Parts: sequence; C-alpha cells; structure tokens
Amino acid sequence: MKKILTLLAITWAFAMSGFSAEMVATYKLAGYVDVETAKAKLSAEGFDVVGAIKATDAGTTILYTNAAMKAEAAKSLRGFNAVGRILIDDARKQVSIANPVYFGAAFMQKEFNKSASVTVLNSLKKAFGPLKDSEDAWEAKGLSGYHFMMGMPYYEDMDTVGSGSTADLVAKAKAAKGTVVHVGGDRYVAFVELDKRTSGFVKKIGTQNGEILPYAVLIEGGQAKALNAKYYIAISYPLLTMTEFMGIATVPDAVTKGLQKIFK
Repeated sequence: MKKILTLLAITWAFAMSGFSAEMVATYKLAGYVDVETAKAKLSAEGFDVVGAIKATDAGTTILYTNAAMKAEAAKSLRGFNAVGRILIDDARKQVSIANPVYFGAAFMQKEFNKSASVTVLNSLKKAFGPLKDSEDAWEAKGLSGYHFMMGMPYYEDMDTVGSGSTADLVAKAKAAKGTVVHVGGDRYVAFVELDKRTSGFVKKIGTQNGEILPYAVLIEGGQAKALNAKYYIAISYPLLTMTEFMGIATVPDAVTKGLQKIFK
C-alpha cells in the first residue's frame, strides 16, 4: 500500500506542476505460448536466444539478445542491458516480457537511448502480438535514479562478488552452469542460478515476475559485479510494500554470499 500511495503522490505532483508524469510498465504481457514456440518467435524477429532456464516452479525464463542490444550496452557497467528476459508463465498461462524501455532506462542510466529500447519493444510486439501493460510500473523520470527508499542502494551501488582475469571469472560462471554472453571487448554478462533456499524469495513476493531469475553478474575490468539485491528486487517489483520487503529481509545478503561462492 505504501508503494501505491507513493506512485499516486508522484503522479499528483507532476499533474499539479504542469508536467506529464509518464508511467512505464515494468512488464509487457502477451498470450501464452510454450517455450519452444517463444524461442522460434524470437528467432524469426532476429533475436538470438542465449538461454532458457527453469528459474521458478511457475515457468521458464528465456534470455535473448541481438547485435544492436549488445552494441548499445557495450559500455562500462551497462552490460546488464545487453540481454532481455521473458517469462513463459505456465501457472498463469501468459508470457511476461521485461519491458526493454523500463529496464533500459534503469540500467543505462544517463546513457539511455529510448529509441533503441523502443526498437527492441516493437520487434517483441511483432513476435508476440498485442502486449498489455502489467500493473507493476514506475514513473519514467524516476527510473535512472530509482531506489526503494532513503538509505537503500541505487543502480551504481553494485556488489563486487569476485575478482581476477576475465577468462578466470568467465570460467567460474560456466563451471556453475551459468549462461555467459559476450557483450563486447572485455565485457561479459553471466546468468547464474542461486541455491534453492535463496531463490525461494520469488514464491513469497510473486512468481508473476519470475524472470528476475537467474541472477545476472557483469564481468569486466577484472571484476565480477552484481546489482545489489535490495535494488534489483525492488525495481523488478515496484509495487512491493515495506512489509513484503521485510518478509525477505535475509535474501539480499544471501544473494551476495551465494554469488561470492561462485566467483571466489
């Protein structure tokens, strides 16, 4: 409820000031198709499917990219935006697409190129047909500076979970059966699975956004960096209440420790 009231307050404030408070949906929803059909649809629109991981009991996360997405994200600490996520939600019989405009604004920060993200979104519309907005949403101008509340981390407050040569860090991700994508140059992004106990937080706060898993780790400059879980969970669940967040209070530290174990 607190988060909903916050959203209403932001909208009212911009309306009174004469500015448009554009809300951006966190996810775009499409009619249900199975994993193989979804992969075929993505391929037909020029995307490369780089992974399909049964991340939760509710469904499978498909990871996709293309040359343009990787080129746009091949900048320091921007590699998370090189790969998009789609949840094939078997429980709800729907397809949930992480909105490239929403996460592009969050992950690219001041380097956000809206037209590039819209191009990706338009290709996804061609692949999956008419898309509906999710209830989860946030005000457009607030995405690059998003944090859950005062004292909580921002995008740039990443956790360093490992260090070493790029080849060594990539090898550790692969040894943990992670999916590794070359973004460009010395930059990679790895998608690794958390242990079952830690990943269970999705069941508590909503498997409808299950494409939050597997967890992404950026490898560049001799370091493996992950978005602080307090940031990543909150921006992936923008309607999460303080009570719900407190219900998974041990998860952020568990995520960091789990990733450190992989990249030690």
